[in-house]
Amino acid sequence: IFRAFTLPLIQDEDISASSQWSESTAARYGRLDFEEGDGAWCPEITVEPDSLKEFLQIDLRSLHFITLVGTQGRHAGGIGNEFSQMYKIKYSRDGSRWISWRNRQGKQVIEGNRNAYDIVLKDLEPPIIARYVRFMPVTDHSMNVCMRVELYGCEWLDGLVSYNAPVGEQMSLPALPAYFNDSVYDGAVIHRCGLGQLTDGVCGLDDFTHSHVYNVWPGYDYVGWTNESFPSGYVEIMFEFDRTRNFTTMKVHCNNMPSRHAKAFRQVVCYFRSEADWEAAPLAFGPAEDEENPGARFVTVNLANRMASAIKCQFHFADAWMLFSEITFQSGRDRSTVYTAMYNTTLAPPKTGLPPNIQPDDSNTRILIGCLVAIIFILVVIIVIILWRQVWQKMLEKASRRMLDDELTASLSIQSETFAYTHNQSSTISEQESNSTYERIFPLGPDYQEPSRIICKLPEFAQSLEEPGRIPSPSLITSSKSTAAAAAAAVQDGAPHYAEADIVNLQGVTGGNTYAIPALAMDLLSGKDVAVEEFPRKMLTFKEKLGEGQFGEVHLCEAEGMQEFMNKEFLFDIPEDQPVLVAVKMLRSDADKNARNDFLKEIKIMSRLKDPNIIRLLAVCIYSDPLCMITEYMENGDLNQFLSRHEPEGQLAVLSNAPTVSFNSLCYMAAQIASGMKYLSSLNFVHRDLATRNCLVGKNYTIKIADFGMSRNLYSGDYYRIQGRAVLPIRWMSWESILLGKFTTASDAWAFGVTLWEILNFCKEQPYSQLTDEQVIENTGEFFRDQKRQIYLPQPVLCPDSLYKIMLSCWRRNTKERPSFQEIHRALLEMQP
Repeated sequence: IFRAFTLPLIQDEDISASSQWSESTAARYGRLDFEEGDGAWCPEITVEPDSLKEFLQIDLRSLHFITLVGTQGRHAGGIGNEFSQMYKIKYSRDGSRWISWRNRQGKQVIEGNRNAYDIVLKDLEPPIIARYVRFMPVTDHSMNVCMRVELYGCEWLDGLVSYNAPVGEQMSLPALPAYFNDSVYDGAVIHRCGLGQLTDGVCGLDDFTHSHVYNVWPGYDYVGWTNESFPSGYVEIMFEFDRTRNFTTMKVHCNNMPSRHAKAFRQVVCYFRSEADWEAAPLAFGPAEDEENPGARFVTVNLANRMASAIKCQFHFADAWMLFSEITFQSGRDRSTVYTAMYNTTLAPPKTGLPPNIQPDDSNTRILIGCLVAIIFILVVIIVIILWRQVWQKMLEKASRRMLDDELTASLSIQSETFAYTHNQSSTISEQESNSTYERIFPLGPDYQEPSRIICKLPEFAQSLEEPGRIPSPSLITSSKSTAAAAAAAVQDGAPHYAEADIVNLQGVTGGNTYAIPALAMDLLSGKDVAVEEFPRKMLTFKEKLGEGQFGEVHLCEAEGMQEFMNKEFLFDIPEDQPVLVAVKMLRSDADKNARNDFLKEIKIMSRLKDPNIIRLLAVCIYSDPLCMITEYMENGDLNQFLSRHEPEGQLAVLSNAPTVSFNSLCYMAAQIASGMKYLSSLNFVHRDLATRNCLVGKNYTIKIADFGMSRNLYSGDYYRIQGRAVLPIRWMSWESILLGKFTTASDAWAFGVTLWEILNFCKEQPYSQLTDEQVIENTGEFFRDQKRQIYLPQPVLCPDSLYKIMLSCWRRNTKERPSFQEIHRALLEMQP
């Protein structure tokens, strides 16, 4: 049900502009057919050709589906005669990334007004889904312009904010080839997260070779793929929604032309994610085949009322080609909202009554009121049930925690001279007063500590050690000798000296700073000035948002004139007159004092990291808010996405015409990562989040280690959230990091082994993909017990035995037996020709 909205329903504060002539030509006067003030919005300066600095902006407060726009000039009762002959539209869903609207032929400029009086309405084909809309006047010569505008459409009730699908492909036809690319997709090129033809409300024709409706190429209506490009036999599309919803059905409009070997999907397997974790049990659905009635059709998939904020669907091929033109979702929230819209489509009280010969039907009114009352009653019952279930679950959790605390009568006793946070004899009283088992068991790294939920997987960790020369707290009970010996071996297991000293944990813009720096190293750094310069903000051009964290955001920008601000020792391979691609970490202006101090400390630390395989800090913006640090960014993005778009050299790559990476190049990239980690380990820095998502790729397979993978929604599935607090990359973490909270160079070596496994699998699979997060944690317990029941990552197909031995050595239980990064780097260099 479409519900129109117009600017008179929008509040004045939701209409803004880049500038204005005077108070009487402010943005709020830019309403269509509205004669208040001086009769329109007028920018302060004359609009120049090819200048898009002036705009009128509307904030719709929520996502809307916009299909029509209207414009008008300013006549002000004959006093004015200003109008815009042409204009462009930009829109945004989040207020940070702006997208230029293009019609189906790729044209951006829209024809506007020819005089100051008439209203000109233009259909937006394709329509847009946006919260913010900007009208930007365009001229072919210098002139004064004024505008009044209006939008038409409805609220976007689907809740779908983006989808991520493989790029469409080309089919060879006798006359013209059919292009099944998503030509109106508005997602970022790097991440492909946006909306396009699958959500534009237009269904494809039965015969996709006759796309004459829009005077475009054959196949325009569809996004399609051939099974030759997908060895797995399916195409995976991920849908992200604005909030967790109760999904009932998914409707997929598919082409069905057996003569062209195009059919609807044979089966779809859907995975659901409600918070940060994907549910273990997917939903499978197979539509009934209809060979007798060729033609495009909707296939309805029953989603069985699954709760999710994201859905990942794997569509399996039924023939050589699979073509989709529209995918929509229905949820319980959608139905209730649509019902309300059906009975609230009148935007204002009618100006006149009903004609005398047309009277309302009282019987129908009573039926509608009865249905409405029944629906409200059902909704109230459902809400009461949901609230009761939540209260009951909380009661059960509290009871289980009390039982667990009773069972966990002791914690690991750590020698007071080993860890900075352990208590001595004088602190036994404060330890008695603390009821946090979680804090006592994990003395290091609060951002990476795990509560008793994980500890209960390993009952032996819930018992205490009685050590010579240490007086146990009165609240602790001595454990059995066998468990004490095992835990003592774990604690004394070869952790490097520096990682057991004070650790400086910085809260960067992404939440937890990647590099863990021993206090001694921090003291050495604190006496030096920051060796980077202040960079003018106006020379930064926003490209896209890379991610966000607890205290700020990471943006991809272009920096003009960056070469002038760099030391001579740092050389760009980009000419001075061209902008440089950079990543900008920006601290939110409302961040607290501690976060600001940590941000400045991180700048000081990053300024000292100078290695060819570590991302460099180039400049800063710290003279005014928001505080920013500008770092390198490589043009090929992160290593995970780079490798996932490539294939190993071989016959399969030749058939699929996919870009390839040789085995030697893979080893070269791995050696660079080892070299960068060798440099960090020489400074006693612990990375704590080494993975392909945190490695950037430049020209000629150049690799540089970065630190903002955690902030990106693209990789939220790689992190395990602890009851809404910290997040852990558990599939890359060593057993002692998960169970003991210990992060050392040895634990970084473990993560390097997992990263090497990712590289040789071309990042096509998540580590331990066959295990749930809970099973991964249980597997770390098997490493601790060391009873030969632990599960190792399997040897990749492309991986020779010598390289797999390096991985296995990184995953040794005893940290002293794991290789150093110097040894790893040397071994990888020896494997290269």
